[in-house]
Amino acid sequence: MGSLRVSDLWSAAPWAADADQATEGAVDVLLLVVSLVVGVVVALALSVVIGAVVRRIARRSLVAADLTKRSRLPMRSVLVIVGLWLGLRAGTDDAHWVRVLEHVLLIALIVALTWLIGSLAFVLEDAALVRYRTDVQDNRHARRVRTQVQVLRRVTVAVLVVCAAAGIALTFPSARAFGASLLASAGVLSIVAGLAAQSSLANVFAGMQLAFTDAIRVDDVVVVDGQWGRIEELTLTYVVVHAWDDRRLILPSTYFTTTPFENWTRRAADLLGTVELDVDWHVPVQDMRDELTRLLDDTDLWDRRVGILQVVDAVGGHVRVRALASAVDAPTLFDLRCYVREGLVEWAQREAPQTMPKVRLEQGAAPEPAQPRDQVAPRAARRPAPEEERASEKGGAPERVAVLERAGRSAVDDTRVLPAVSPDDTQAIRPTGSHSRLFTGSIEAMERSRSFQGPGQDAIDEREEHAEHVEVTDRTDDDLAGRPDDDEKR
Repeated sequence: MGSLRVSDLWSAAPWAADADQATEGAVDVLLLVVSLVVGVVVALALSVVIGAVVRRIARRSLVAADLTKRSRLPMRSVLVIVGLWLGLRAGTDDAHWVRVLEHVLLIALIVALTWLIGSLAFVLEDAALVRYRTDVQDNRHARRVRTQVQVLRRVTVAVLVVCAAAGIALTFPSARAFGASLLASAGVLSIVAGLAAQSSLANVFAGMQLAFTDAIRVDDVVVVDGQWGRIEELTLTYVVVHAWDDRRLILPSTYFTTTPFENWTRRAADLLGTVELDVDWHVPVQDMRDELTRLLDDTDLWDRRVGILQVVDAVGGHVRVRALASAVDAPTLFDLRCYVREGLVEWAQREAPQTMPKVRLEQGAAPEPAQPRDQVAPRAARRPAPEEERASEKGGAPERVAVLERAGRSAVDDTRVLPAVSPDDTQAIRPTGSHSRLFTGSIEAMERSRSFQGPGQDAIDEREEHAEHVEVTDRTDDDLAGRPDDDEKR
């Protein structure tokens, strides 16, 4: 027999197999840890290199700077997840727990990629906004772009979330089978979903329609339900209207697609306003017109485009006078109308008290019944002499009673004799008080007015160009459509 070695005895021992397995397990774990650490280190190093390159480019471009700021964390997350997945594949075999861990990393990778794509989309949207400033007076085109970018941003987020959820669900085998059955019954489910979310979907599509058809923009001045205000916020499902008295009207998007409304800044910001007064028939119209001209010349609210006074109605016991004036925007027009109304009322009280409305009562003999024409003609042929007229007035027949006026006091009694004005005298013009203005005359009023001035002139010009382009295109299409008929007639 040969000699028995110690190593043979050790290998034949029952605990030798367990020790070898433990050693192999420790080595596998060590290799896995090393692989994961190497993958993470390589991913972080790669992210640092990419960040340095992008920052070097960002010195010359604002877009690259925004890209670096927004995509730093999502890019690093994507690279770290990819490094962990590569280290996991290199350090272990195809065990069950490895497949579970790879599935978790796949879900994390989908989330990180969604985050990264969303950041890139936000960078592109911010780049579109940089070109259009909103801190200038004429910022209508910028407001339009900002409105559309806000809607696009919400749509982008919604699409990315839905796609990410669908991608995560499809990583599960049971979800794939469910998706196949879902596609098979898509018709029935679409009908059910459409009926269940009809109002919500209608508001979503209405919000997109408002944003891209340019019916309204952020900061447009509108009139809804008899209240005027500005579009403060425009979302996919609702619109916030900032009313003139600082109230907020929350209206669904479908309101603006199904209900008529007024947009005062659709094509221009300057407006015409009216002031209507019911006055007596004794109103001196020309004097009142001169007073309106004086009032408009003495205020900075008037833009000197339109300033007229017209009698628009004279039916019944009063005359309706309308003063028409123009202003540069809606808030200025509001103050101008109040100023003109107050000035005309003060003028009527001071200079023309007969202008104030009165109630008249007329008493007299009952009207005689109508007679045939053959009997009226002989009587009308003979005109009574003045002596007969005076005699009839002194007779016993009832005479007409003069008109009774209820005006509080007579116009003659209110007449004042003004002293003569010498050339040396100066006339002090009373300044318009800021307490009588809501949107002008003070810093607070001007800040309030700035909110309701609407978009700028650039957007109005752009809308005009678009309208003219559409008109020319329609006319060209009509001409092209009419040519074949002309050829056939020939």
